[in-house]
Amino acid sequence: MITRDLAVPIVGAPMAGGPTTPELVAAVSNAGGLGCLAAGYLTADALGDRIAATRALTERPFGVNLFVPGPRTDPATYAAYAAPLGEPRWDDDDWEAKLALLAREEVAVVSYTFGCPDPLPDLPGEAWVTVTTPAEARAAVAAGADALVVQGAEAGGHRGTWVDAPDVKPLGLIALLQLLGDDAARVGGDELTAEGGGVAAAPREGARAGGSEYVFFAASDVEPAFSVTAPL
Repeated sequence: MITRDLAVPIVGAPMAGGPTTPELVAAVSNAGGLGCLAAGYLTADALGDRIAATRALTERPFGVNLFVPGPRTDPATYAAYAAPLGEPRWDDDDWEAKLALLAREEVAVVSYTFGCPDPLPDLPGEAWVTVTTPAEARAAVAAGADALVVQGAEAGGHRGTWVDAPDVKPLGLIALLQLLGDDAARVGGDELTAEGGGVAAAPREGARAGGSEYVFFAASDVEPAFSVTAPL
């Protein structure tokens, strides 16, 4: 696992929409952590440009985060509040073109948010999956994830939950880690290690302005190893 080779145990959270620039990603990687580009809302061509720009700034490994396209939603569920905004349309965020790009570019990590393809795409590098519940964690491991990015309810702005349903209770990071620890045999225990995984990362984004807080734990025993906060 690449996290074992980091001089500084920090993963720069990929923030879609502009904040995570190639300069920021390269700075995190050059400092000894792992920078991650956000591919959400970009075309595949724009993502390719950002990968090239990042490689011009660092020789260190970095990752790319993808938004997993969800199913089309029944228009009746959002018609009332969407009407003033115009005609809504479904978009897959250039999914297939981005997968083809990452098959060629060979970045160190490809992470997935808002879902988990099953099986995960056969791409170079490690496959990380954002999970917000034990059920999502089990599904990610079954799909072939190398690492779990465990995200608690404290995450800033929104979370990478797979299903937006009113009956899904948000879990705080510590509670979620404890639940995963209780279910170690099925979530990230020997099963994840057998898939080649060694470390799962559990981020809590937005804990401080301008910072990212991560807890890393060994997938073989699913026990917290350390927690560290660093300004970026």
